[in-house]
Amino acid sequence: MNDRPAGTGGFGQAGVGGRPVRTGADITASTAVRYALVPAPMLSLDAVARRSGLHPDLIRRFVALGLVDAERDGAGRLVFDPTAPAVLARVQRLRTGLCLNYASIGLVLDLLDRISLLEAALRGRGTRSETPPWT
Repeated sequence: MNDRPAGTGGFGQAGVGGRPVRTGADITASTAVRYALVPAPMLSLDAVARRSGLHPDLIRRFVALGLVDAERDGAGRLVFDPTAPAVLARVQRLRTGLCLNYASIGLVLDLLDRISLLEAALRGRGTRSETPPWT
C-alpha cells in the first residue's frame, strides 16, 4: 500500500494528490491526519459542467479566481472533487440572489466557511457558559 496521505485538503473529504485530509475533529487538533483507504473519484471538467449547468469556460474562470478548487490529472486536465457542483451552485446563488461580483463572492464564501467552523466548534464543546442568556 501507499503510505502517503491522500485528500483534497477539504474538511472530511478524501481524494487524490498525496495531501492530508482535515476533518471536523481537526478543528481542535490541527496535527491529526486521516489517511484515505480508497481515493475518492474525481470529476472531469465536462462532468462538472453537465452537473452544474455552467459553461466549462466559466468554470475555468471560477478556478482561476479561487472560487472552486481543482487539481490537474496526469494529462494536465482539470479534475474536481465530487462536491464541486454544489460549490458552483452556491456561487451562482450568491451571484444572482445578492448581486455580488466574483471577488466579493470569494470573501463571502470564506466568511461562511469560518462561521461553519465556529458553529461546529461551539456544538462540539457541548458546555454551557456560566453567564445567563441576554433574555
